[in-house]
Amino acid sequence: MSRFFPNAVRSCTSFFGFVFDLMGDGLRFLCLTVRSHSALSAEVLFLRKQLAFYEERERQPRRLTNFARLSLVLWSQLFHFRSALVIVKPETLIGWHRRGFQPFWKWKSRVGRPRLPENIRKLIIRMALENPTWGQARVAAELSVKLGIYVSPRTVRAYWPPEPERRGSRGTCSQRWRTFVRNHAPSILACDFFVVVTAHFQILYVFLLMELGTRRILHCNLTAHPTAEWTLQQFREAIPTDHAYRFLIRDRDSIFSVEVDDQLKAFGLRVLRTPARAPQANAYCERLVGTVRRECLDFMIPLGEKHLSRILAEWVTHYNQGRPHSSLGPGIPEPVEMCFPQQSLTQGRHFSVSDCKIAARAILGGLHHEYRWERSAA
Repeated sequence: MSRFFPNAVRSCTSFFGFVFDLMGDGLRFLCLTVRSHSALSAEVLFLRKQLAFYEERERQPRRLTNFARLSLVLWSQLFHFRSALVIVKPETLIGWHRRGFQPFWKWKSRVGRPRLPENIRKLIIRMALENPTWGQARVAAELSVKLGIYVSPRTVRAYWPPEPERRGSRGTCSQRWRTFVRNHAPSILACDFFVVVTAHFQILYVFLLMELGTRRILHCNLTAHPTAEWTLQQFREAIPTDHAYRFLIRDRDSIFSVEVDDQLKAFGLRVLRTPARAPQANAYCERLVGTVRRECLDFMIPLGEKHLSRILAEWVTHYNQGRPHSSLGPGIPEPVEMCFPQQSLTQGRHFSVSDCKIAARAILGGLHHEYRWERSAA
């Protein structure tokens, strides 16, 4: 800002100085128009004599500024300037004239179609980022055939995002880890441990196993002494024999021993270990752990192992069957059948139902509530 301000002041000063000089030249020109022809001829001859004297002394004129060049170009249009031009060649003055009109003709002859609306430009960028294998022709076809937005591939190319932005810092055309997880979410499980401290400062380890596709908590249990045998038993209790899961994402905790991985392979699961110190590779389960803390354990102090087990059991039921998830649309992992009054579907935002009322059910002693329609007693 400190550098820009002096430059701006200097530019404004130069511009106003040019305007004042041009106005002064115009006033002098008007004054000369009322003078007699003989007086003007004598003054011109007088000035030429002085100029000839400077030429004999071989005096070099000062370098002209852009404003002086523009002034000479403007006044040269009123008479035959070739005989009066001394300081430069006539070709130089004509070149000044051409360069001065180049910006005007460039603005005058501007061509091209107007830009697409902002929402369509953002849609093109969104399609390109969400589909790294698509090209410009595919995006143009998707817009034209399915959405009725008729654009050509050349128009799409004008708003195409840079390749590093589309494919990440690696610059390869392979799928990113997030894309792989999103594409195979219905067949992926993720698990993780987190620690809870009770009122008696006892450390308990909570095991969570979730489905990525539905965000459903498949299994939740806790123990004070986690071992590989105990962890393997949790998988046996949670995963059915006729499951359709293919992958399991876990971190590099020592609890997951080689024997656990071998047994999981026998279940038909391929174990995907996250890189070291990369919690974002198991972001879905890490986010679930944060949700458990923010919506449950940060407001309750478990007294012991049984108390924590009851708290988590009630909260997991609420999470699976009563808590809307924004990533599902929003939706519920295990949706239960709900009865909606007909009036609520036809009268819009504001309605009143005579035979039904909205009932609330307290969760965790009133920490959360679930709302549903109930018919009023007759």
